[in-house]
Amino acid sequence: MTEVSTEQGVLRGSATDHGTKFLGIPYAAPPVGALRFRPPAPPTGWDGVRDAAEFGPIAPQNPSMMDAITGAQPEAQGEDCLYLNVWTPDVAGSAPVMVWIHGGGFQIGSGSSPIYNGEAFARDGVVLVSLNYRLGELGFMELGAIDPGYAGSGNNGLRDQIAALEWVRDNIATFGGDPANVTVFGESAGSMSVSLLLASDAVSGLFHRAICESGGVNAASDPDAAHTLAAQYLAGSGVDDVAGLVALSVEELLGVQSKVLMERFEDVEATIEAGGDPLTFLPFRPVTDGDLVPHDPLATIANGSATGIDVLVGYNAEEWNLFALMDASAIDDAALERRLELVSGNGAPLASAYRTVNPDASAKDLLNFAFTDLLFRRPAAQVLAAQEGHGATFAYRFSWQSPSMGGMLGAAHAMELPFVFDLAHAPGIDVLVGPDAPQVLSNAVHGAWVAFAKSGTATLPDGPEWSEWRSDAPNTMDLNELCRPIFDVHDVVDAAWEG
Repeated sequence: MTEVSTEQGVLRGSATDHGTKFLGIPYAAPPVGALRFRPPAPPTGWDGVRDAAEFGPIAPQNPSMMDAITGAQPEAQGEDCLYLNVWTPDVAGSAPVMVWIHGGGFQIGSGSSPIYNGEAFARDGVVLVSLNYRLGELGFMELGAIDPGYAGSGNNGLRDQIAALEWVRDNIATFGGDPANVTVFGESAGSMSVSLLLASDAVSGLFHRAICESGGVNAASDPDAAHTLAAQYLAGSGVDDVAGLVALSVEELLGVQSKVLMERFEDVEATIEAGGDPLTFLPFRPVTDGDLVPHDPLATIANGSATGIDVLVGYNAEEWNLFALMDASAIDDAALERRLELVSGNGAPLASAYRTVNPDASAKDLLNFAFTDLLFRRPAAQVLAAQEGHGATFAYRFSWQSPSMGGMLGAAHAMELPFVFDLAHAPGIDVLVGPDAPQVLSNAVHGAWVAFAKSGTATLPDGPEWSEWRSDAPNTMDLNELCRPIFDVHDVVDAAWEG
């Protein structure tokens, strides 16, 4: 058994096929009792040797659709959830470090999900860190308008992520990682988090490269919407103030969260109209509070907040296919125009533009294309454009189409994950990718992520050459069984979005 000394005490790890793993490491104090809705506090130490053989509890959350799809077993959860995990090839080394921030709409997920096993990264010479952070109302509900003493609580989940990065800075060398070569990467809500961290001055020096998979700064909620959510939540809780919320059990909090979400799904179009954005279905999100997160994150990035940080940013070609599974509404041409009008004020021209580009597609498919662009493709391009000139900028499009569920998923949201972690053939993953997922794609995607972490340059193990993205030359690598460079240009539909 390998032991290492951290600032909090000695940890005992477990041997793996490619190094050592250390699981369930506390990076902050348990955010319980009086620390509920508060920023993360420093972790306390321990005497003797702490066994790091088991994952810690995950953040409290309601059941997940993804768990239902994949048949994943539920993980133990609890409010004492601020733990991280480390896979290392050699505790005596000085390897590049990759810190993974999981997705899940800021409401579900964990760093210990089997799909995020870090063994392949350790095999390929990288120290992989995964982490939990507070979710839902516990991590992303802004209570400052109810009680000024809790101002900033809407970004406590981001603060947890920053606390984990600070722990990495202070401790990762003892695990064989190089604190001067840290790449932070995430998918969906994790990618949205990474994008917003690029705009925050609170992370200066904590990471040196960033990978954003399917999520940009558009995820942030404005303060007015955040205050409205908190008022709605409080009204549904049966208590009168934040002290009352602190006194409720976790189960009671999750019950209120369920009610808030159910109200938003009762009338899909009314919810989109109220928020002007499909992200309204994710009520608990980071807040542009002007403190941790600037009021205009894109402008802040464009002004150099992330100078010197190289980025790899991308999206999946059919992101919205996953979310369309949750919407049984019939979509005809009239519904297509109506929904596009709700999110753009330009419904008919947008529908016409998508029909021009995809003349044989159904109205539902056109809506999926449009929402993929609105929430993922265009925000990815915005992050790239903002960071251009401040660091290397690489772009990708993941276009491999899964045959799972009769092909309904295709290149859906999260489909790249088994390939990023080189787990496409792991037990249970076939539900997402089918039984014959191409290993050549895992080699390419996982290899490119590792190469980027090591050097700041996106490189495919077997080519072709991957050029940097520029505003005047949107070089993008199309990731599929046969990877190929493309110019990711969408002039017709982008003109309609901007019209």
